Parts: sequence; structure tokens; C-alpha cells
Amino acid sequence: MRFGVMTLIDNVPDARSGHLLTPYERFREVIELAVLAEELGYDAFGVGERHGAPFLSSSPPAVLGAIAARTHRIRLFTTVTVLSTLDPVRVAEDYATVDQLSGGRLELTIGKGNAPEPWHLFGRDPDNQYALQEENYELLRRLWSEEQVTWSGDHRPPLRGATVLPRPHQQPPTIWHGSATSERSVELAALWGDPIFAANAVQPVANYARLTDHYRERWEDYGHDPSAALVGSGGTLYAARDDRTAREEFAPYYEAAVAARDVPGNNTPFRTLDDAVDHGPVLVGSPERITDKILQQHYAYGHALQFFSVDSAGLPFSRKADVLRLTAAEVLPQLRHELPDPLLWPAAPAAPLPPLATEAAR
Repeated sequence: MRFGVMTLIDNVPDARSGHLLTPYERFREVIELAVLAEELGYDAFGVGERHGAPFLSSSPPAVLGAIAARTHRIRLFTTVTVLSTLDPVRVAEDYATVDQLSGGRLELTIGKGNAPEPWHLFGRDPDNQYALQEENYELLRRLWSEEQVTWSGDHRPPLRGATVLPRPHQQPPTIWHGSATSERSVELAALWGDPIFAANAVQPVANYARLTDHYRERWEDYGHDPSAALVGSGGTLYAARDDRTAREEFAPYYEAAVAARDVPGNNTPFRTLDDAVDHGPVLVGSPERITDKILQQHYAYGHALQFFSVDSAGLPFSRKADVLRLTAAEVLPQLRHELPDPLLWPAAPAAPLPPLATEAAR
């Protein structure tokens, strides 16, 4: 199994102290968290996309470009790119640029989104969300794999002999399909032979298991090799030395996040932390409990990639860093021993890339 850290760059007051970071401070924190994740041996770092308060993640390509400049090995994910509301030409250009800046470390995850703001901001009709997702995805694939693309569709002007620049560093980057509940989203992934990413955030584990089971069934229906189907999963993470300490420390942050009912995606049936830990998907507790729970979820999903979110109701950076350190030291080694390495991508250099020829000559 491979492991990553993800963020939607929400910016809210600390649920305990009330302290609120400035946007500048919050962005710097995200970059430092990515650098720390690479130093600790995590395999990936993901930045999601949102276009309304309290999130600052309206421009993931810019954030990932800044992270690319400070890292050398870690894979750079979008979690997710709201492709249904965006121009696929712009998406192709922006993320090919990130792929070049990072030396081929981009992993694009697309989704239709579950928040209303993008539809109003970008003038899209939410009644067409699935049709837009499918059409934009097919065009994006062509723009990354072909040059001189001639294309016409129902939702944007046609293209005649279009070649987007820069070309991706990879040929082409992997596109994952993210979904919380939509079988239609994973249907598209199965049709094209792409991996999926299950949110694993607010619903019961059984709901996400149905989603991944449907993906694998449709994958085989389309004639793909069953062993090649890949699943990723998310998860809220808070680790401490023992279960009681973890629950006591994290409960105010979890319950403040759940209480923010105006934030899309927080419609969880698990209103208390105890309920979420005992019956839901969240990963809170001792390293042993978190390890066991991920193994249980792996039994349900068969996932090869596990992402962790350490953002919750203004949790301070020092606590996020402690959680990632403890997890890297005591959870990841056990899981890597128990679960096979899926070799999702080629090994990246562990050291900085060599200098350009012009730099070496100075």
C-alpha cells in the first residue's frame, strides 16, 4: 500500500483557541506540511478544489506548483479537480505545467464536485453535471495524448487542430476518478480503465464498499484485467499514544467540523467522535487502532492507496506534524509489511534533481 496526505485548505478558527490564520499563513502551512510529508516518507500529497468559504483551495495548480518547487520525490495529487465546471483546455494546460515543474509527479483526480458555488461562478448548469463531466473528460484525455486535436461537443466551442502546451512530462499523467457516492462517476472510470478514489470521509464504510464493488464489477464487464483495477481511499486522521488521549484531544475539532452544517460534505450521520470512531470511517486513536482500522477498510475496499486528512476545525500545525510523525513511525511500517506494494508509479529520485546544464556551467 502507498500513503498520502491531503488537504482542502479550509481556513477556520482553531476549535480550542479560536486563533485564525491569515490566508498567507495558511498557504505557507500547506507547503510546509507537504515538505514534512516527503521527509517522513509519505508517497503523495493532495490538494483539493473548492470555490467557497471557508476553503482557500480555488487554485490547486498554483499550490501544487509551489509544492513542486520545494519537494523532489512525493507524488502531487489533486483531490479533486472539479472537471465538470472547468474548461478542459485550461485544465490540460495548467496541470501539464505542474507535471513539468515537478518532473512528472502529477496524479490528476477528477470529480463532479458536491458544492454549489462552482456552478454559479462558472456559469454551468448543475442539471448537466454528469454530461459535462463525461464530455470534458474525453476531451482532456485527447488533449494530453494527441496533438492537432479536432473535436466538437455539446458544451463548449469546437476545436480545430488544437495542440495544448506544454505537453505533460508523463505520457500522459494518470487520471483518477473521485467519488463519494456516485456510481456514474466510477462507471466512467471502469469504462476507460482508470483508477478510482473513494472519499471514505463521512458515510458508513458499507456505502463506500458498495461503490468500490460496483467499480470492479463494471471494470470486468468492460473486459479489463481484474487484477489491474486500482482503488484509493481517504480518511480523517488523528493519532496519539493511546485511544483515550486521541479521543479527548480530537473531539472538539471533530465536533466543531460536524457542527458546520453550512459546509458541503459535512452531512455525516456520525455526530459525535465516539460514534464516528466506533461505527464510521474516521481514523482516530492509537497507532494500533488506526492500523487495525485501515486493515479492516482494506478488506472492504481492496484499496492500494490510503490518503490521510489532518485538517479539522483549525487544528494547529504542530499537532498535524505530530500526528504525521507518529503515523509514519508506527502505522506505515506495519501496513507496508501487511499489505503488498502495488507499484502505482515508478520510483522517483530521493535526492534533488541534477542541475540544468546551464547552471552546471556557471
